[in-house]
This record gives sequence, structure tokens and C-alpha cells, in this order.
Amino acid sequence: MAVSGVLALALLISDQYLPGLPLQPKQLPAAVVTMGDSTLSGEGGGDYAVGTNGERGNWCHRSAAAPIHQLQLPPDVTRINLACSGARAEVVGADPDPGHAEGSQSAQLAELAKRYRITDVVVQVGANDVGFTDTVNQCVEAWVRRAEEGCAGQLRSDWPRRIERMQPKVRSALEDIRAAMDSAGYTPSSYSLVVQSYASPVGPDVRPELQNLSGCPFLTSDLQWIRDTGVPQLANGLHEVAQQVGARFLDHSRAGSGREACTGDPKTGEGEWFTRLSVDWASLQDESRAAHAMQESYHANAAGHRQLGRCLSEFLATTEETASCLPDDRGNLHLATNTASALPSHP
Repeated sequence: MAVSGVLALALLISDQYLPGLPLQPKQLPAAVVTMGDSTLSGEGGGDYAVGTNGERGNWCHRSAAAPIHQLQLPPDVTRINLACSGARAEVVGADPDPGHAEGSQSAQLAELAKRYRITDVVVQVGANDVGFTDTVNQCVEAWVRRAEEGCAGQLRSDWPRRIERMQPKVRSALEDIRAAMDSAGYTPSSYSLVVQSYASPVGPDVRPELQNLSGCPFLTSDLQWIRDTGVPQLANGLHEVAQQVGARFLDHSRAGSGREACTGDPKTGEGEWFTRLSVDWASLQDESRAAHAMQESYHANAAGHRQLGRCLSEFLATTEETASCLPDDRGNLHLATNTASALPSHP
């Protein structure tokens, strides 16, 4: 199966080259690029590239375990990861905060597009714009207070508005990516632009003995809302934006089902694809690193990134416009086509 996947990708890459583009010479080496935030940078996977683990304020946390390094690609295809943990849509686009450690990802893409024949650009962005981390913190606070309505009480009405405010920002970033490729002589049909949604890192099947500061301090009702409402609504919002810019869409809203944090072995975490509440105690002793001591919490771990990379690889080998990543009965994540883009989002 792996061999056939590589062959399919090789054919797809060769078919995507369009002769006659003056700034896209055929002899340029092929490349696949990932852009966006922590989900593609590899946050939670460990083994972070030098220069991205807090050095000079750079906390991009690009991991050797990131999904791009899990793709089944022909050996001559270069893998380039521009994704940066914590990135908002403006960083992916052309107008980031001047103080950002690396600046615009789209600007970097424009330069890369002149040196490589980029066949696929994979983007995952929007969670930081919608305030997903703040939402998780809000839910933890609700657990501490044993709030009757949990965090979901307020979020039922607030979350859809946050998604609406996020959508034009993500659309602008994707348009900047298109512009970057245009500037290097590409046409929209000469490469594949893929937008991915997010998997839920937690769910209501958490082990009771871990439903605390040992790993997952959330109320069960809030865990249900995050998995079955919040994450699917975010996926639907991103799907709409992908359609607006003519991008392909890969839905991850159900990708972590049954493999969320705190659902596996209580001691080892075996079987989980997402990190539990994680604290880097050494960083807490360093004032310059203390603010990032829990940065890895509730992100895909190395096993999760392998699974997400497998499904993305399967998607890139097709010409499907929309598909989903779903776990099979053997515990592996695979591509599913002809499915709804996301779970029905319950209020």
C-alpha cells in the first residue's frame, strides 16, 4: 500500500507541472510546504529544531515528528515546514506583527517558490485567531470552580461569533498564499492548496482517575461540548473559507476520536495521540522560558503526528476536493471520502 501511495504521489506531482510558466522552470526540485500553527509545526512531538525552542524568542517548536516528516513522498521531494506554534492568520499571511520571530510565512513561501517546484501547500490556521487555547483555559477554570454550566454555557453563543470573526482573517491569509505563488509564476491549477481543520485533543471518554490535574482537569459536560460542538463548528467554518478560495479541505474534527488525551493507559498514556496537561518544570525555573512551560499541553504527541501525517499523505495522493480523517477499528487513522465535512454541531 505504501509503495502504491508513493507511485500515486509521483504521478500527481509530475502531472501538476504546467510547462510555459516563465518563473517555474521544470528542472527545479519538487517540494511540499506546510504552513500555519502548532498543529503542523509539530508542537507536542518533541525533538524541536535548533532555533525554534525559545532561542531569541523563537517558540515555533518545529518537531522532527511533525506531519510533513511522516508523508510518503518520492525521495527527491523536499519537505519544508514553515508552520510556527502560536501563529495567527496574519503571520501565515503577509502582514504579521513586526515583533514576530520569523515574520510572514507567505513571504517565505514566495521566495521558496522561486527555488523549488512546489506541488502542495498545506495550511492549518485559525485556532489561535478563534482563541482555542483561551477556551481550554476557560474550561479548566470552570472545572476548578465546579461551575454549574461549565465553560460551555457561555461558549454556546460566543463560539459561533468567534468563528465568524476568524473566517475573514483566514481567508486573507489564504489569498496572500495564492498571491505569493502567483508572484513566482504559478497558476492555481499548477499546485494543490490544502486547508486542514483541527482534531479535538480531549473528549468525554477521559478516565475518571485522570479527570483532574493529573492530566485532564475538565468537566465531563465541557469535554462533550469541545469534541461534539466546538471542534466541528470550527471545522465547518474553515471548510467554508477553503471553498471561498478554491482550496481543498481535509477535515480532522473526528480524527482523534477514542484517542484523545487521558483515554489510554493511566500511567504511560499508551494509546493516546494527544498530550495531557504537560509542565516543563525546568522551564519554570527560567524566567525567560516560564511562560512557555505548558506549551505542549493538549497537542498531538509523536504518535498522533504520525497518524495525522499518514492521513494527509493519503489525501495528497488523491484529487479529492474534500475528505475526512477517521480512525479505523485497528486504531489507525485513514482517509475517508464521501463523508460529511464535520460532525453535526450540537448547540
